[in-house]
Amino acid sequence: METFGIWGLIPPLLTVVLALMTKDVIISLFMGILSGTLLIAGGNPFIALTGLSDLLANSLNDGWNLRIFLFTALMGVLVGILSKTGSAYAFGHWASKRIKTKRGALLLSWFFGIFIFIDDYFNSLTIGTVMKPLTDEKKVSRAKLAYVLDSTAAPVVIMAPISTWVVYVMSVIKESDGFSSLGISEMGYFIRVIPFNFYAIFAVIMVGFITITKKDFGPMLHSEHRAEKGLGLFDEEKYGAVSGQVEEKFEEKFLDGAKPYDMLVPIFLLIIICFAMFPINTWMGRGYGDVSAYSGFFDAMAHMSIGEAFNDSDASTAMMDATIITLLITYVYFMLRRRLTIKTAGEAIVEGFKSMVPALMILVMAWALGSLIKSSPADGGLGLTTYLSNVIVNGGFPLALLPVVVFVIACILSFSTGTSWGTFAIMIPLTMPIAVGLGEAAGMSGAALMSATLVPIGAILGGAIFGDHSSPISDTTVLSSTGAGVPHLEHVATQVPYAVFVAISALFGHLTSGITHSALAGLLVTAIIFVTGLYLLSRFWGDKEE
Repeated sequence: METFGIWGLIPPLLTVVLALMTKDVIISLFMGILSGTLLIAGGNPFIALTGLSDLLANSLNDGWNLRIFLFTALMGVLVGILSKTGSAYAFGHWASKRIKTKRGALLLSWFFGIFIFIDDYFNSLTIGTVMKPLTDEKKVSRAKLAYVLDSTAAPVVIMAPISTWVVYVMSVIKESDGFSSLGISEMGYFIRVIPFNFYAIFAVIMVGFITITKKDFGPMLHSEHRAEKGLGLFDEEKYGAVSGQVEEKFEEKFLDGAKPYDMLVPIFLLIIICFAMFPINTWMGRGYGDVSAYSGFFDAMAHMSIGEAFNDSDASTAMMDATIITLLITYVYFMLRRRLTIKTAGEAIVEGFKSMVPALMILVMAWALGSLIKSSPADGGLGLTTYLSNVIVNGGFPLALLPVVVFVIACILSFSTGTSWGTFAIMIPLTMPIAVGLGEAAGMSGAALMSATLVPIGAILGGAIFGDHSSPISDTTVLSSTGAGVPHLEHVATQVPYAVFVAISALFGHLTSGITHSALAGLLVTAIIFVTGLYLLSRFWGDKEE
């Protein structure tokens, strides 16, 4: 048996429904995982519980997941130190004197998100840490900040030629049947795909558009009105508890001497060290690149370019190393600045780590549920991704409709599993040979054949980003909630209408580009639907007298 068929939909659907009903994400994830293990165990509760235990343990048995887990916890420690010293408050107070408007605070958050494109996890936590004091001061709802963080995380990283995602996407493309017949390098192909990734492009554009025009609608408008009226930056009564944040508790004597640069020095130090650790780890033999042919670090450094070393790096290793180094330097820095004592440093570490416990629990359960959904029955999973892919992708659709079909299934897969990388791994190898075969059957070759593959692959990347951007069990969505300090369900409820709207706009773009094989035509149609739709939604779903 390759899959459990349509029964595999029960865990993700049950998780989403329970989360909306109970407002408790952790219990909902637990019940979703349990329902899946019960299916696999044939209804035997004892076997199901032991299977659930194995799933949770194995989610941290993966080196990548474990390092991301520790990175998130250590980021909580860093935020705890910045909060304990009064640095976050000092920066917010300084910025509030120079950035006078709510729009300015949101635009600055947007710009930070676009330019810090190294990794989606890194983006969500660091920018949230820096901008939260300022956006709080300007009465920006935490849901709006989380939306900005999430919309400039995965959607930006997937379009950056140098990022933690590039090497993975390129490796999947390179190993797909039919790619070798296109006569192009995987990096060159990836760059050509970017203009066809309509969802990612317009997800980023929408943040700026909404900020400048103030055309919010739906649940987000309600959250914004609450914040503006002083009723609260988030709605804990309606959406449940905040998934994780560090309360600004610090001694007044430390606040008196806190400076704005005390906030920025550790953050920029973290960014610089993180960028440096990507190639350094590869040259040390701790990345994906093979350095066995070199005699040592300096020999590898001399023969492997920075670009190659960066792309071959293991992002989780680089980020965790950078965080540990930054924490040590930050501790010494604040001791020399007399912003910390041994006692207050210990308190900051404990408070920072405790603040991340709910987010860490959600991450582990989200990984376990994702593994349960996408693994085959032979590997102890439900095989849902394979089932859905076979049903939709292999339905015999004409080449012109292939981009629309794969976009829809990529959206469904990524939203159900909360992972874009798993969607890439399933959809790209399935779609590439289909696109090449249909193109060759239609007499295409050369540039025309390449265009026939670029359109559906771009649609897959966009569809996968949709789920990573909007799914309640996506790790990036969880970390955006954590970075902004907002109830997870409030972030999901306010962001989903925006994400779905962009996905519908992109759908028409993919339909157009599937017919014309033109990125420009697809972008133009998407833009027309996007602008028209935003005007209508803000008018009919943007009633300020709620």
